[in-house]
Amino acid sequence: MSDYQVPLEEIKFVLNDVLAFDSILELPAFSEVTPDLVDAIIDQAGRFCSEVVAPTNRLADRDSARLDGDRVVVTPGLDEVYRHFIGNGWASLCGDVDYGGQGMPHLLGYVFDEMLQTANVAFSLLPLLSKGVATALGKYGKDSQKQTYLTKLTGGEWSGTMNLTEPQAGSDLAAVKTRAVPSGDHYLINGSKIFITWGDHELADNIIHLVLARLPDAPEGVKGISMFIVPKYLVDEEGNRGERNDVFPVAVEHKLGIHGSPTCALNFGGNIEASEGAVGYLVGEPNQGLAYMFTMMNHARLAVGLQGVSVSERAYQQARAYAKERVQGGKTIIQHPDVRRMLLQMKALTEAGRVLAYAGLEAYDLAARGAEDIRQYQERRVGLLTPIIKGWCTETVNEVTSLGIQVHGGMGYIEETGAAQHYRDARILAIYEGTNGIQALDLIGRKFLMNRGRAMQELIADLSGIIPQCREQGLDDLARRLEAAYSEVAAVSALIPEAAAKDADFAGAVAFNFLMMIGIAAAGFYMAKAAAVASEKSTAGSGNPAFLQAKQQTARFYIEQILPRALAHAAAIKAGSTTIMALDESRF
Repeated sequence: MSDYQVPLEEIKFVLNDVLAFDSILELPAFSEVTPDLVDAIIDQAGRFCSEVVAPTNRLADRDSARLDGDRVVVTPGLDEVYRHFIGNGWASLCGDVDYGGQGMPHLLGYVFDEMLQTANVAFSLLPLLSKGVATALGKYGKDSQKQTYLTKLTGGEWSGTMNLTEPQAGSDLAAVKTRAVPSGDHYLINGSKIFITWGDHELADNIIHLVLARLPDAPEGVKGISMFIVPKYLVDEEGNRGERNDVFPVAVEHKLGIHGSPTCALNFGGNIEASEGAVGYLVGEPNQGLAYMFTMMNHARLAVGLQGVSVSERAYQQARAYAKERVQGGKTIIQHPDVRRMLLQMKALTEAGRVLAYAGLEAYDLAARGAEDIRQYQERRVGLLTPIIKGWCTETVNEVTSLGIQVHGGMGYIEETGAAQHYRDARILAIYEGTNGIQALDLIGRKFLMNRGRAMQELIADLSGIIPQCREQGLDDLARRLEAAYSEVAAVSALIPEAAAKDADFAGAVAFNFLMMIGIAAAGFYMAKAAAVASEKSTAGSGNPAFLQAKQQTARFYIEQILPRALAHAAAIKAGSTTIMALDESRF
């Protein structure tokens, strides 16, 4: 057994009471998905993740993936977990029904993803990347490619990866050098990729790599990048696995955390005698690979934001359990005010991240399947929330997991307690799928300034509707704090376009503070809504009284103790770029 218990009551409250999951189930695409079915799926998912997956978390950290010759050996026991994962249909939960998927709402799949990531975040990266590959091929692949790959990717029989980074090309993908040369009905790929998550393993029968590479006549820069399917094993005309392709792992990175996930360096070409390169197949149009890859990236960024919530939940549960058992000064440490503060901070940040992340996927479903008149609105909402969810939730997980160690005191610094693993596992989340600095630039540049703040104005207007909800429940003090935050966020958002037009460094200098301000404030409004709903349900005598009271108290803590941080970030934004850019480079 593990120390992880799925917070089912919390998850269902967010879905059904704070958000409007029933509105998604009313969409024609989900006409056969009933609330009872959703409830049963969530309950079964909770049992699978807590009983089957979670016990492997510590083992995966201690017995990490390694390279043995030209094959990757993963943590013992994960092969059995993966068989359960695909055998019980979890891989196909939200997959396209035309390719063997169950066609469930993406938000429901997100709920399962949270549980899986909390249970073992390193293992969860395997299906995460496979879903991204399926999404990209479903949108841009040829019909023949969809028929060949999608059914087995959807069901988990085959897994997938995305291959962007090279030793000289990290975030700057204009520097990609991997080459693709036409050869009959395919291409020969030569080059190296690094930091490839689950880049090689034997849990799935085949691995479908999506690779960015350049054609011989490609223009320079990002406009000259194409996307290719490069399978680990070639596939015959009947769709069966054939001979080994010329793509091999040459290293498994030794990382700070997520040890159970094999992060590989891969060589394409030059591994098999007489081979002229790895066989690859062009996806879509030439020189459009970066745009195609961002289909995967945006899906992955939402998932990474949720990973921040997931690891926060695991760290909080462990710290809570320790605080209830550890005796100091003649009483358990949870009775000490400062420990209580840390635990509430962990709990509030985790719950705030959850409702913010779920709100993003609610918009994702409505944008994909909703009525035509709301799709563009919801697409703008998804676009705006994606960098906020990815950035803010992965910043807060560093705080939450650090507090988890602090609650343990000196024992938290000892690996045997397990608190340090969550801290180490979490640290990558603010870095991969685009660092949080890149998320901040995306938010302020592409999602705010380029559309004249329309999506931000829509979000702020929607959130402001929570203020009267609080007043209706007699939560006037919370309403006043929300009004102060609303006024400041609106004012700061209004000054940014003019300041950015006058100062070329302004947007880049304030971008991170802008992201953090919006993340803190938006999550605060959702927490206030949770408090209002909990108050209403309590008055009506509906629901678990202890849970509803705790929800109101946690929301109040967030709004009193954490929401004021948004005002500090606003003050930093108003200060502009001057002090950031003033110090001469030689003085660093």
